[in-house]
Amino acid sequence: MPSSLEDGANNPRFMGLRGRPLELAVSSVATTGFLLFGYDQGVMSGIISADPFMRYFPETYHNATWQGFVTAIYEIGCLLGAIAMMLFGDALGRRRGMIIGASIMILGVIIQCTSMKGHNATAQFIIGRVVTGVGNGINTSTIPTYQAECSKTSNRGLLICIEGGVIAFGTLIAYWMDYGCQYGPEDFSWRFPIAFQIVFGFIVLIGPFWLPESPRWLLTKDRTDDAVKSLAALRGLSIDADETKLQINVIVDSIRASGHKGGNTPFSALFTGGKTQHFRRMMLGVSSQIFQQIGGCNAVIYFFPLLFENSIGEDHNMSLLLGGVNMIVYSIFATTSWFIIERAGRRKLFLIGTIGQCLSMVLVMACLIPNTESAAKGAAVGLFTYIAFFGATWLPLPWLYPTEVNPIKTRAKANAVSTSANWLFNFAVVMITPVMIDNIGWGTYLVFAVVNAAFFPLIYFFYPETKQRSLEEIDIIFAKGFVENMGYVRASKELPFLDEQGIEEKFREYGFVGSEDQPGRLKEAGFGEKESELATTEGAEMA
Repeated sequence: MPSSLEDGANNPRFMGLRGRPLELAVSSVATTGFLLFGYDQGVMSGIISADPFMRYFPETYHNATWQGFVTAIYEIGCLLGAIAMMLFGDALGRRRGMIIGASIMILGVIIQCTSMKGHNATAQFIIGRVVTGVGNGINTSTIPTYQAECSKTSNRGLLICIEGGVIAFGTLIAYWMDYGCQYGPEDFSWRFPIAFQIVFGFIVLIGPFWLPESPRWLLTKDRTDDAVKSLAALRGLSIDADETKLQINVIVDSIRASGHKGGNTPFSALFTGGKTQHFRRMMLGVSSQIFQQIGGCNAVIYFFPLLFENSIGEDHNMSLLLGGVNMIVYSIFATTSWFIIERAGRRKLFLIGTIGQCLSMVLVMACLIPNTESAAKGAAVGLFTYIAFFGATWLPLPWLYPTEVNPIKTRAKANAVSTSANWLFNFAVVMITPVMIDNIGWGTYLVFAVVNAAFFPLIYFFYPETKQRSLEEIDIIFAKGFVENMGYVRASKELPFLDEQGIEEKFREYGFVGSEDQPGRLKEAGFGEKESELATTEGAEMA
């Protein structure tokens, strides 16, 4: 990996940038990765049922099972990619993971676009879909973690919400790209929209070569000098500034408190409790990703045009246009969280989104019961309000919350588990929803309304607030809840906001050492010291 370009030993630069411009460069590459994610999610919706595509891949010709399989197999690839990062993410690091993910996505696109009729084209296309999914699974497991670990506390939520929000913009671009290309030559109508992903993929592939690695990941590998350069460049500080030293020490304390051992996190660590509460924190992130999928978002995004065509009686072209309008609404409301995430906080947005989605599903159900064209138009209103609430809340938040709530020791693996849960339940919902609509009709939306209602008490009682908290403060919230035997939501409310010195004092107060529940205290982390030199000698050892 290329190292930084420096204009002086004390003021490291990456891409010739430092401070806010460098943070913007990191965010731009990370956001492009999620724009690619949204585009790839949406590109098949306007292609799979088009005549040129079905004639080229005859197995899919008016065969709903094959069409569903070709579309949904992508999610299986994403699941495999997320599992790969669960296994190898700690070793690869954040930048290398993004580069590998983008490379695999580009390879998958090439495989899809070079499918030749009469040469097992459908099999090749399916393989390409799986390969592209693997790359996307790697990216979606890595990018939010990278962004969170490089961001300041004050704007971390905003930046990751922007990442989540641009998923909608990627889907919007894909939808209208499909709609426009249908007027071109037959092969062009499906090859070009799929090939266009490479534009975004190259940005995600090339950008990380010149960006800094996550300083937190570098410290887990005892690469202190590299971590100092990375952090100083991201914050616009000199490497010998007191603030740089203090932030490095706080991160080192957090790593040691979580039980760091050479940066290698065993899977067993994901299932531990104690002051670090690894299992609880992993399950908070996993549950948010599962809730996003089973709340019914894909029943709206994937099947919106179908409802207009079958239930409301619009023709195919008008249904596609209205679906495009729905995507515009989706994208507009996806920006809402950007402006309120650090004011309203995560809990309030989760709860507001849950209520809005539940009531929207009730409206859709109620309007479909009479089974008349005029009443079904009310269902369209419910779908529009659902996608508005989803875009503003449940679209970005499950990508933000797991990266915040998990500690540095388990963050990569726990975030990969969360992402795996997202893709697994995404696949299940995409496959089950058409069956539900065929068999129980309006009852499908009743099921989703009840499911959304069930989210509310779980979020209210178990999801602590993380807004305006540093990642190290969030570690202290869970330690406080465990040590003082109180609920973690209450602990998050009672813990005052801390600066770096306050965080170090709290780490000592709660007796963090290598083993989670052994007595002892932290030794002051000296700037530039190796992790192995920081172990206390009395009653404590690294774990």
